[in-house]
Amino acid sequence: MNQAIDSTTIATMERALARADTLARSFLASLPERPASHVPSPEEMAAALDEALPETGSDPAAVLDDWFNRAERGITASPGPRFFGFVTGGVTPAALAGDWLASAIDQNAGLWASSPAAAQTELVVLRWLKDLFGLPAAWSGALTSGATMANLVGLIAARQWAGRRLGFDASADGLAGHPPIVVASSTEIHLSALKCLGTLGFGRNQVRKASAPGGSVDVAALASLLRAINGPVIIVGNAGEVNSGHFDDLASLAELRDAHPGGAWLHVDAAFGLFASVSPRLAHLTHGIERADSVASDAHKWLNVPYDSGFAFVRDGAILREAFAAGGAYVLGSAGWDPYTHVPEMSRRFRGLAAWCTLKAFGREGYRTIVERCTDNAAAFARWIEMTPGLELMNPAPLNIVCFRLVREGLGDAATDALNRMAVGAIQADGRVFVTGTIWNGHAAIRAAFDNWQTTLDDVGRLQAAVEHISGLE
Repeated sequence: MNQAIDSTTIATMERALARADTLARSFLASLPERPASHVPSPEEMAAALDEALPETGSDPAAVLDDWFNRAERGITASPGPRFFGFVTGGVTPAALAGDWLASAIDQNAGLWASSPAAAQTELVVLRWLKDLFGLPAAWSGALTSGATMANLVGLIAARQWAGRRLGFDASADGLAGHPPIVVASSTEIHLSALKCLGTLGFGRNQVRKASAPGGSVDVAALASLLRAINGPVIIVGNAGEVNSGHFDDLASLAELRDAHPGGAWLHVDAAFGLFASVSPRLAHLTHGIERADSVASDAHKWLNVPYDSGFAFVRDGAILREAFAAGGAYVLGSAGWDPYTHVPEMSRRFRGLAAWCTLKAFGREGYRTIVERCTDNAAAFARWIEMTPGLELMNPAPLNIVCFRLVREGLGDAATDALNRMAVGAIQADGRVFVTGTIWNGHAAIRAAFDNWQTTLDDVGRLQAAVEHISGLE
């Protein structure tokens, strides 16, 4: 009897996995020509998917078909080569295979005892990433769900350090009743860092901001701001400003950190900018990042692994572990490295396998090629924008993001902004490519990001054609 039940269960699982494999293969094969998005409305998606909780079960393979058929119009082609929205990488074959296997073996990558394989793999990935980016080997770190959580990890360590400077244990005692911890950055601090600062009790509105003309912080303005701050300060720098990819002068920020009388911690938000260090011709952009106290980055951007994945590095491993100190009788006595001592989560998905597989498959040379091809694609598109009447490059593109807008002679600011907001929606609805809208220097603009490992100059040509069509230039 038990054997029959086991056989039935195995057969059901095999049918479901086979169907998932077929659907996945079909979707991946469609990416070169698939519309980048169908741009369905919330009402359309609600009509397709909302239903009451079923009272009885269904065959797992049929369930997969049902969901895919109903949800397909809401599936963007974000892993594909013509998705230029946000900063969204694709998925390399090795990363996808590793991620599938990680789901199948279903390891809890929270502590060594729950999966020695997951913990050791993560340690290797962290060592490889530090080597790839030229970061100090002695730094501690961990994989996270993305750059926002990586920012949170770095800033939690910074909060712990600052509390110690002020004479209290921030993680154990909290912030109430203690001197305030000051955070300084530029006007271009990313919303993910602000979200983290709100989560940590600093307050999103309490950040002291220096001007950042062109996207890079004015070092003299930041220095002046720091001179007015007594006691320890957390400095948040950018390696890749979000609208056009500009970098703060990180070496100068490190000098300001070293010179601050009350002590300072330098945290660098390098969600995609860290990858510039992979290329000898781009590495100057990240000069000085090795002097930071903490660095946050994304893996599901330029590493091109599946969502969700990021990583954080912290110079002072002891302060990082102190910030996340937690214990219980049931987790004592682990023989090896426990990742939960470096991040907020206790239970964690085995993200390290996808990263290990793709790093092993591409190596240093492969990722240098990807980064340089993406930046070449961005440069080609930026040159085309500059040469095309009716289009305006909003800011030089030093890395992989191009910020531009449509312009018309005699059209005022408000009308130009409306034109560009319309253009974003029209390009998305057209389906050939996907871009997003933004605001730069108070003006509505269009943003195209290049970080998919498969994107070619032919795909850039399709982007140009879509822009020409929507703007009436063809």
